[in-house]
Amino acid sequence: MLLKKQFQRDQVLSFSGKLAPSLIGLEACSSAHRWARRLEQPGHMVRLMAPQFGKPYVKTNKNDMTLP
Repeated sequence: MLLKKQFQRDQVLSFSGKLAPSLIGLEACSSAHRWARRLEQPGHMVRLMAPQFGKPYVKTNKNDMTLP
């Protein structure tokens, strides 16, 4: 892993467009295929991984559930 950085959604595409083409790993979810297509446009290679394989990359008790 060369870079691990947290972004807001509107910052992801502008930052990735400035990087040299590289391999990007995404956890598979309902919108992962859309993000993969958008990240592949500037030349990146995107690989989707099952959620159980993404667990080692999470450092805290973060989850994607939104609480009211």
